Amino acid sequence: MELVFATNNKHKIREISDLLDGNFRILGLADLGITEDIPEEAETLEENAVFKARYVHEKTGLSVFADDTGLEVTALGGAPGVYSARYAGESKSFDDNIEKLLREMQNATDRSARFRTVIALILDGSEYLFEGTVEGEIIRERRGVGGFGYDPVFIATGSDRTFAEIPLSEKNLISHRAKAMRKLIEFLSRDNPLSAGK
Repeated sequence: MELVFATNNKHKIREISDLLDGNFRILGLADLGITEDIPEEAETLEENAVFKARYVHEKTGLSVFADDTGLEVTALGGAPGVYSARYAGESKSFDDNIEKLLREMQNATDRSARFRTVIALILDGSEYLFEGTVEGEIIRERRGVGGFGYDPVFIATGSDRTFAEIPLSEKNLISHRAKAMRKLIEFLSRDNPLSAGK
């Protein structure tokens, strides 16, 4: 099955492709010649994901899914949340976002946080939502060189390494995006009548 992933983020495409094991062909926006940034101006992850999926579906007519992910930190009242990608400004700099997060949490004793991903799928004229979360904590300084975003300062519950210190294959067993994607893949493989016999 061929699906459009409404992103130009190569890190996300790599993570998703690693999960799919060749059962689905994923096209990124660059494969379709869509280079503009799709606005993310909604107040919730769900609304942003749906908006992005609709935007690409209307432009291409293809089956499409889009995700939005937020880091929700307890000590910050759930921030940065839906503003995670642009927490430190519209430049969407990973480094700047991490620096602001660590600065804002400098005196926080409660370091608990969670990553949450919402995926919106448009298929055969219908819309579906899938969610994945992973609980953990924010450490006080960066560790590791892998991953992207807030990975160098996030440790999942039960682990002693940040998301930036573990290999992608291990991250894909526990990550928020992987959990949401597995729900999507299960739906496409078993519950979707269009995939019957595939």
